Amino acid sequence: MAALLYASRAADCPYEIVLVASNDPEAKGLRLAEAEGIATFAHSHKGMKRAEHDAVMDAAIRASGAQWVALAGYMRILTAGFVEGWQGRMVNIHPSLLPKYTGLHTHERAIEAGDSHGGVTVHLVTAELDDGPILGQTPVAIVAGDTPDTLAARVLIAEHQLYSRCLASLVTRERDPDWLLSRLREMALALPGTEERESHGSPGWRVGGKYFAHFNDQHHGTPHVALLAKTSSADEVEGLAESSPQAYFKPAYYGAAGWVGVILNREELDWEQVREWLERSWRAVAPKKLAAMMEFGG
Repeated sequence: MAALLYASRAADCPYEIVLVASNDPEAKGLRLAEAEGIATFAHSHKGMKRAEHDAVMDAAIRASGAQWVALAGYMRILTAGFVEGWQGRMVNIHPSLLPKYTGLHTHERAIEAGDSHGGVTVHLVTAELDDGPILGQTPVAIVAGDTPDTLAARVLIAEHQLYSRCLASLVTRERDPDWLLSRLREMALALPGTEERESHGSPGWRVGGKYFAHFNDQHHGTPHVALLAKTSSADEVEGLAESSPQAYFKPAYYGAAGWVGVILNREELDWEQVREWLERSWRAVAPKKLAAMMEFGG
């Protein structure tokens, strides 16, 4: 927690810590946070059901205005409901090179196995213990004569450096054109018969030889990173752009032909909505037989 706190004080750090919370009212981290002027919250889990305590912690986090949760020595297994509520926005650090050595005694297990390296992993939190997409890893060499304590001391140095870097990358990736393109590409290419082909210098996706989606990276003077998808008409494009300007815009040239810009670099983007736009646009140009197969397959 202290490493994340002091990293957040750098002028170029993209995150700030708004709350330090614990299930232990005597946790030393709370005293440090208070001394550094950061709000704190503590509520003992003793005598409470796990789900009840998670609900209390969740309410405090949300009341603080936090958009992300970083676990730092929080030694309680979280309920699936709590994890689901922060899906993709809760991150944890684990002292091993996952998927090796989930759980406890990781350094001892690495030494006993004769591994050349221990290490540390930062990952998104899922309902499975020490699972979830890996955001970053740092291997730490195991040297002759190492004990679990000496290895742990070196791994801790790596932890302090890796965690803040991964957290900074995580909170900014939703505005990163490369990451947005990778997500969009994965969704587009999952549709039957789709191929990717560059169009006017940008990635585009076709089915049956016709484009159904384009990637727009701040083209023609707009600030938007966006999916360009087909609609029913230019009138629909105008209506979407007027009613929800935070989500849609009328792209230059394409807008007059009935293509809408679905803005990707915005807060709380609904990726299921993006998927729906891709599928709708795909159906608009896909050969009838292929579209019928898509409908049959659900």
